[in-house]
Amino acid sequence: MVAFTKFNIFPQALAHKQHNLQSDTLRIMLTNTKPLVTNAVKADITEIAAGNGYVAGGPQATVSSSGQTDGTYKLVTADTVITSSGGAVGPFEWAVLYNATSGGLIGFWDYGSPITLGASGETLTIDFNETTGVLTLA
Repeated sequence: MVAFTKFNIFPQALAHKQHNLQSDTLRIMLTNTKPLVTNAVKADITEIAAGNGYVAGGPQATVSSSGQTDGTYKLVTADTVITSSGGAVGPFEWAVLYNATSGGLIGFWDYGSPITLGASGETLTIDFNETTGVLTLA
């Protein structure tokens, strides 16, 4: 997965208490329409159709750890797996991390070209780096 791109609104939303990254529900939504860094809320994103193993709103991103060391905060989440079941999932090219509790957008990753999970049982693992985390704030 390529580098994380944050939405412009994210730092302001943090300052306005719209995100509690430790306790809010975070999700990974798939889209085949390029997100704009100026997007602000989930409704600004065109999600792929739910079904065949992909749930509306996307799977939950489970927080492994959330904390700071020497003034740098790091959010770490467990890898997220999507498994097709009964048909195709996609196509999609972007995975969007958002706060399902507030609806606020956090950031996204670009896979570089459209992906379709075509066969029943085919999986996509959204692999989050446990060393660097999903994001860091300094």
